This record gives sequence, structure tokens and C-alpha cells, in this order.
Amino acid sequence: MQSKYIAAIDMGTNSFHLIIAELKKKDLFKIIDREKEIIRLGSHKGEGLNLISKEEVSESIEIIRRFKQLASYYDAQIRAVATSAVREAFNRNDFINAVQENTGIHIEIIDGNKEANLIYLGAKKSLDISNKRVLCIDIGGGSTEFVLGDNSHPAFAESVKIGAVRLTRKYFPSYVLFSEHINECSNYIEESIASNKNICLNEHIELAVGSSGTIQSVASMISYIRNGTQIKSMNGFTFTAEEFFKVAEIVLSKKTPRERLTIGGLEAKRADIIPAGVLILKKVFEMFKLKNITVSEYALREGIILDMIANKEKYLK
Repeated sequence: MQSKYIAAIDMGTNSFHLIIAELKKKDLFKIIDREKEIIRLGSHKGEGLNLISKEEVSESIEIIRRFKQLASYYDAQIRAVATSAVREAFNRNDFINAVQENTGIHIEIIDGNKEANLIYLGAKKSLDISNKRVLCIDIGGGSTEFVLGDNSHPAFAESVKIGAVRLTRKYFPSYVLFSEHINECSNYIEESIASNKNICLNEHIELAVGSSGTIQSVASMISYIRNGTQIKSMNGFTFTAEEFFKVAEIVLSKKTPRERLTIGGLEAKRADIIPAGVLILKKVFEMFKLKNITVSEYALREGIILDMIANKEKYLK
């Protein structure tokens, strides 16, 4: 008998996420439980994501064990997906073998293009973007995904190696901001996006959609400025370029994580990496000439669920 519940594990560079969904009629689903654990893979050494340490392997195993235990409570079938930090690690095979041996969970390493397409699937489910030319931006810890499309296949779905954790290690290893490093980081972001010939900067865009941690954090800070409080759900929340640039100025004026903790609406655990994330989003606004961005709370993990439902024969028993 096919399970009524399915679970998606998203193993990112900055955090691991679990969502558990209850399957409904006509391929619909309802998210009934979720967990998040902050873990920065490859954070022990240098700017790259090319080595997962023994400590990080052990921590990953413990997190996956807890996720599996929760999924088992619902008798949910699990699909675990890993992104940039794992796919770039030279010891990735040792990592996925260790996790499988200790938890029984097989990890599927997806490439950047697949990641971008799954994110787009999630965003399409989260917001009513039918019949619109949509640019979807997802700023993660190790990479940023760009998808442009409508109801048909995306015009492009690209992953660029610029992420909040990656660029923090490269330009702000002490988490302290200096003008010279801000400028260097900003130039690197622009070069990285511009050098991807598959990303068309002059495409007609009717709606810009943003997902994941950096963009939700920006939306939370803007919500705090507007209302003096944080709203429960950021899904569908739209902020303007003008509002964003004001928040970016505030974030980049706070030189240390301790100073950034005073910013209303900013999650404390993101105070160290938010400047790099803001610099990525700043370049996105500028290069694509965006007027506003609407937040999608659905991203990769929800896309995984949708992909499992669409491919029942492969993923659902």
C-alpha cells in the first residue's frame, strides 16, 4: 500500500531541512511537519566547499538520524537531496557512504541545473504565477539559482557559485566588514553572473520571485521596518527595490555580527553571513533591473515533494 506521507530532506551548505507532507487527492499535498538544523558544511577550512570534516560528517549523521526518526513517526517515505557543499566535496562519496551506513538514508547529489528546476517547481506551487514571465532567484549558502520561465519549460535554469556562506568565507572570514572587501565581493558577484552566458539579463520579466534564507531574511527586516514586528508567513510578501536598498545600506553599515544583531527582524544565526547574501541580492536587483521581489516560502524541498509525486513509480511504493 502506498504511504500516505512523504518526506524531503534538503542538505544545503548552510542548513539541513526536513519537511513531511501528507498526500491528498489529485496529487495535492499538505505540509504537516518541518525541521531545520543549522550546519555549515566545509566551514572548518578556507573559502571553498571541497572538504567535509569528520566532525561535520558526525554532526550530519546525527541530524539525519533525528530527521529519520520524525519521518518514521509518520511512516513517511524519505528522499534526501544534497546540493553544492556535498557535490563539490572531494570526499563526497565517503560522506554519503557514512551517512547511509549509519542511518540507512541514501543521499542523492543533484547538479545545479536540477536544483534550479526543483526550486522553480516549488515556487510555482507557492504563488500564482501562471501566464507570467517569471524570474525565480534562490540565494543559498553555496550557490544562487536563477530560473526564467512561464508555464512551459524554463528559458534558462542556472546555478552560479555565489552563496552567502561561500562568499563570507572568501571575503569576510572574520565576519567583519571592510569597504575594500565589500567592493571586491560585489565585483566578483557581478563577474560570476555576467560570465554565465546562459543567463539572459535583458529578458522581459513580469514578476521576480525570491526564495530561501537570504531573501526571506531581507523580507523579514523590511516587514519589521514597515510594521515594527515580524509577520508569521512571508509567502507572497512583496518588497520594492527602494526598500531593499535601504535595508542593504543598514546591513552593510554594521561592521560586526554583534552590531548586526541590533537589526530588527534579522535572525541571530544569520548575522554573520547576511552581508554576503545582501551583496548578492543587490547585484541581482541592479543587473536584472528589478523593481520588486515577491517571496516564495516554497523552494527546493517543496520541489522535491512535487517531483516525487510527479514520478510516483520511481519514488512512491
